[in-house]
Amino acid sequence: MPAAKERPDLRARLHEVPHKPGVYLMRDRLNRVIYVGKARDLRKRLAQYFTPARSRLADLKTRALLDSVWDFTMHVVRSDAEAVLLEGRLIKEFRPKYNISFRDDKNFLQLKVNLDDPFPKFTLVRLKKNDGARYFGPYAHSGALRATLEILKRKYGLRSCRPRVPGEKDYRHCHDDIIKNCSAPCVGKISESDYRARVLEACAFLEGRSKEIPEELEHEMQAAAAKQDFEKAAALRDLITALRRTAARSRRFLRGDALPRAKDPGADLRALGEELGLPRPPALMECFDISNITSTHIVASMVRFENGVPARSSYRRYRIKSVQGQDDFASMAEVVRRRYARLLAAAREAHPEAAEFSQEEAGEAVARLSMPAADRIPDLIIVDGGRGQLSSAVGELRRLGLRGQPVIGLAKEREEIYFPNDPQPLRLPHESGALQLLQRIRDEAHRVANGYHQLLMKRRISESVLDDIEGVNKARKQALLRTFGSVERLRKAGVEEIAEVPGVGERVARGIAAALARK
Repeated sequence: MPAAKERPDLRARLHEVPHKPGVYLMRDRLNRVIYVGKARDLRKRLAQYFTPARSRLADLKTRALLDSVWDFTMHVVRSDAEAVLLEGRLIKEFRPKYNISFRDDKNFLQLKVNLDDPFPKFTLVRLKKNDGARYFGPYAHSGALRATLEILKRKYGLRSCRPRVPGEKDYRHCHDDIIKNCSAPCVGKISESDYRARVLEACAFLEGRSKEIPEELEHEMQAAAAKQDFEKAAALRDLITALRRTAARSRRFLRGDALPRAKDPGADLRALGEELGLPRPPALMECFDISNITSTHIVASMVRFENGVPARSSYRRYRIKSVQGQDDFASMAEVVRRRYARLLAAAREAHPEAAEFSQEEAGEAVARLSMPAADRIPDLIIVDGGRGQLSSAVGELRRLGLRGQPVIGLAKEREEIYFPNDPQPLRLPHESGALQLLQRIRDEAHRVANGYHQLLMKRRISESVLDDIEGVNKARKQALLRTFGSVERLRKAGVEEIAEVPGVGERVARGIAAALARK
């Protein structure tokens, strides 16, 4: 029997941990992330876990966690607020066993304002949509954000009512004007241009370009303290803290965002070539990922790395056409077939004489040709997945004549590397530069695929507006989108342009224009 793997001494690594805010990831012996936490001081927090005297006082859940921890990694950030945002993103991505908070799809609060409205208002939202509105955030401190919003409303007289265009009827049911919390645009007490100027001033504060409000409150706080009205001074102090928290700039951490890059891509590339037994380092690599969160839109991505770094101009996105339902294997086969059939066709078109007279396999023939880098067959193909996805890709490559093409599968759960016709996967150490390079290209493919899927879902939501318009059936909807490309372009078109679409006519065109103007 092989000897049991010895538990590493994590206490010895504490001196490498900085006294800075950040996020730490605990991993088990299979390198799975089992806990994500944040800290204002990373060294102090991790010392609480790995100092024996303190760990013995921990509760049962923490003891069980520590018994499973074999490694930890960390990401240093600039502030505690950024640590909260990054912690939430990583928990959603890895769904660790010992985390409860953030595992659902709840998002941090953001502020939304649509400047296209006659009298814009600020609203709290958790999901950013592609609706033309401006969004501020996300904000890690919801209490500070709500307090800031109330201050902005009082300072600039911004409305809170729901109607897009408020009127006298709404004024009769509202007391904000009476208590000086609103400038009452609903009854004409302020012009549209003056009200918009106030909204833009509030936006300037949220962008960190205005310090007027905190300075005013600072003077009020000092005056209250001078009068020994300490209760009011303390309340003003809390408001100033909330305002500064909200106005402070924080980086946004989204799912799929790239984490720190490689220090030496060339060294990682050479290590990968040696680990995989390739004749030379794979200077050109392409990785495929499938995103089928729903069966409505099944998409795929292909990302290319050149010399160990992303070549974004060569990325490709695909909508799966031939697969019904959620079938990762068939989807992977389709996208691999489409990608390399196109590259082989480009090679035959550029060198018809070589393609016609060569008796070699397609891969060997194309390798000898002088082709632009963007049209070259890569040195290594990577598919996101295990044996099933790899078998599907290999089958399509063989049908295209690319039998000798190096191709591997990378299974995410245990980061195992699969080879064709080899039942035993390869496992590389987590700190291996070769594995980290594979993880970077796999994660980049995952980010591009998920981003494309979200884009199509947003388009579908936008296009569903047409379903509610009288006179627009499925055929007319398809004709409109085919002609104008999107609902936004259709919204900007005149009645005459819409009426020219086959099957629409002037009466339906007027109804479409009016409905889109209302929405």
